[in-house]
Amino acid sequence: MNIFTCLKEVPDRDTRYQINTEGTGIIETDLTFEISECDEYSLEESLKLREEHGGEVVILTVGRERAERSIRKGLAMGADRAILVEDAEGRVSSPQAVALVLAEVLKQQQCDLILAGTQSDDLSYAQTGVILAELLDLPHATIVMKIEADASNRKVKAMREMESGWFEWVEMPMPAVLTIQAGISQIRYASLKGIMQAKKKEIRKINVNDLNLDLESVPQLEISKLYFPESTRRAEILEGDTSTVVTELVERLKKEAKVL
Repeated sequence: MNIFTCLKEVPDRDTRYQINTEGTGIIETDLTFEISECDEYSLEESLKLREEHGGEVVILTVGRERAERSIRKGLAMGADRAILVEDAEGRVSSPQAVALVLAEVLKQQQCDLILAGTQSDDLSYAQTGVILAELLDLPHATIVMKIEADASNRKVKAMREMESGWFEWVEMPMPAVLTIQAGISQIRYASLKGIMQAKKKEIRKINVNDLNLDLESVPQLEISKLYFPESTRRAEILEGDTSTVVTELVERLKKEAKVL
C-alpha cells in the first residue's frame, strides 16, 4: 500500500505567545515548532498500516523551509520519504489553498490511502482533508478512530467518532482520504537507529510557484485583529447573614446573569 500522510508544522504546544505590534499575528522569532498533534496520530496510523500490508509511507507538507526539521522527525519515526512544498512567502494560508496545493502534488502520485489530522493545533479549521477529498474526487471519512484496510479487495473501513459517545463504521473503496482524530493510539518514539536513518532519507522539495496554480483566485484568510481575551468580570463575595446573601444572589441571577 502506498500511503501519503499530510503533516502540518505548528508552534510548540507549550509556547508562550507574543502578539506583534500590528496585532495581526504572533512573533515567530523565538518560537520552536513541531508536528500538529492530530497529524502525529495520522502518521502513526500510516506506519501501522504499512507494517500490516507493506508498501511505503510518504510525508507530504506545505510550509516554509524550517518544516524540514519536523519532517525529519516523521522520517525518524519510520516514514520512508517526504515531499515538502516550499511556501517561503506564506501565500498558502487558507484550508482551500492548502488542499489545492496538496491535490496538485498527489495527482502525480500513486496513492492507496491519504491520511491527515482532523484539525490543526493552531487554527483548528478541520477543513483541509475534506476539501482535499473533494478536489481529488475521492471518498472520505472524518474524525476517524480506527482503520481496517483490505488491500486485496481495495476497500477500507473506518470507525468515526460521533456525538454523545456514539461511533459509526463506514466502508469505502480505495483510494480514499481519512482524517484522523487525536488520541486513537500510542504514538511511537523515534529510536536512535531511526534518527540516524532519517538523515539519509529523501526529502523532495517543490517550490509552490512551480506548480503553476492560480493561488490568487483562491479565497485567502486575512487576520484583521489578534488579541488575548480580556477579563471583564471579577469575583465578588456577598456579605451578610444567610437570608440577605441568598436574596441578593437570587436577584443578581435574575437581573445580571439572567439565568432565572
